[in-house]
Amino acid sequence: MRIAVLSDSHDNLWKLEAAGPTIASAEAVVHCGDLCSPFMVRRLAELAGESPVHIVWGNNDGDTFLIGRVAGGFANVTLHGQLAEVELGGMRVAANHYPEIARGLARSGLYDLVCFGHDHQRFESREGDCLLLNPGELMGMKSVSSLAIVETGTWQVSWVDLP
Repeated sequence: MRIAVLSDSHDNLWKLEAAGPTIASAEAVVHCGDLCSPFMVRRLAELAGESPVHIVWGNNDGDTFLIGRVAGGFANVTLHGQLAEVELGGMRVAANHYPEIARGLARSGLYDLVCFGHDHQRFESREGDCLLLNPGELMGMKSVSSLAIVETGTWQVSWVDLP
């Protein structure tokens, strides 16, 4: 299974559009927070097509009521709050926004993959048998706009840099 992992899009609809083909080719999407506005949820859901989209809150997500209402209009979107715990392609996956929490989750031994964002820095490491992953920032303010693809069968991570 191909999982698209992204974070910190911060209303950059142009970068989300650039990521569209990668998102559309994924069999699941995990967003690690800071989408910010309801229109981003709508477009992410549309780009994902039928694939499930799992979203956690970041510290800059604005109108959570309207974000929830928009997300509720899409059968494939799940808003998890601060922590997502899902099974994707045989992997036990957790996602949250903060690096400190993610490291603790990865060390717990409960997950195969833990995804996070917040600091806008790409990061990949192993904590025991767990893959700890920050896809970097989609928005492109501090660094290269990027997202990651995780192949569940091989645990291979591919980085996608956006123009």
